[in-house]
Amino acid sequence: MSETITGLHPNVDSTAGVEHLSMQQALNRALDELLAENARTIIFGEDCGRLGGVFRITDGLQAKYGEDRVFDTPLAESGILGMSVGLAMAGFHPIPEVQFDGFAYPAINQIICQIARMNYRSRGTLPMPITLRVPSFGGIRAPEHHGESLEALFAHVPGLKVVSPATPHDAYHLLKYAATRPDPVIFMEPKSRYWQKGPVDVTTATPGEAIHDGGTSGGSSLTGARVAREGKHLTLVAWGAMVSRCLQVAELAAEDGIDVEVLDLRWLKPIDAEALARSVGKTRRAVVVHEAPLTSGLGAEVAQLITQSCFATLKAPVERVTGFDVPYPSGDLEDEYIPNIDRILFGIQRVLEYRRG
Repeated sequence: MSETITGLHPNVDSTAGVEHLSMQQALNRALDELLAENARTIIFGEDCGRLGGVFRITDGLQAKYGEDRVFDTPLAESGILGMSVGLAMAGFHPIPEVQFDGFAYPAINQIICQIARMNYRSRGTLPMPITLRVPSFGGIRAPEHHGESLEALFAHVPGLKVVSPATPHDAYHLLKYAATRPDPVIFMEPKSRYWQKGPVDVTTATPGEAIHDGGTSGGSSLTGARVAREGKHLTLVAWGAMVSRCLQVAELAAEDGIDVEVLDLRWLKPIDAEALARSVGKTRRAVVVHEAPLTSGLGAEVAQLITQSCFATLKAPVERVTGFDVPYPSGDLEDEYIPNIDRILFGIQRVLEYRRG
């Protein structure tokens, strides 16, 4: 990708093949390469063309690849996703964008009844290689409907895969991997982390193979979870923007002698049950952290998977620290809603102090 795509000049270690990019830059680079690698890849959405998207994820791509391959759509999410179905049926690889997560609701019928089911309904003759990019979660103090946490809704739907990167490195590699799958993937981008910078290994890797992921585990498959921080007393399980917050909590807990492991789930459908079992099997305690409401949130599924594999060795019930059972609030109330450091630390304390009756 030329530097003119983003207008920024990241530091590059050409020997190691590592560039220091923001998540926005990493996603932009991945899209640029996907367009270059496959002439049937098409990117579209509200303001995705000339403007380059609200968050500038598609910045410069229309100028480089033309209006036939990167273009703006009307303000009609059901139309955007309906068009994606037709394009996929015609052999294209659509990468549509829903401008904000809350705008996905009008397209739920197309996502559930068409995109998720077409491959099954056609007995494999009509695969749906659609990667739906959804700027997700809160943390930017946006108005109502501009911050949501919809992972449980999408993960519940058979036929969909759901993934959420937490680092620029994972954003780059997971997007490239998702866009080459024959199945529809909901790609949930933590919008509050778009400006987070980090090392991105841009060396070519076969999709799905083990690559260095920046975690302490030294490397992992793109299809699994990632150990973001190793520990021995307790496992914090998170995804998206909450991974960074859990890493902050782990550093604070370490000051009190509590060694916390942080597991970045990454894939929310399918969930890496083996990674959960390995991590919690070692620490014997777990706290799941997410922004969505508590009731029927994805944390309940994660807790069940942990209990199923680690029941005999768990020292305490799995704790959940989540958003509240209210509609996701507008920006002025986000700090009260999103799990903060203190709430997560209290969750850790409850698990560590649990005593069987």
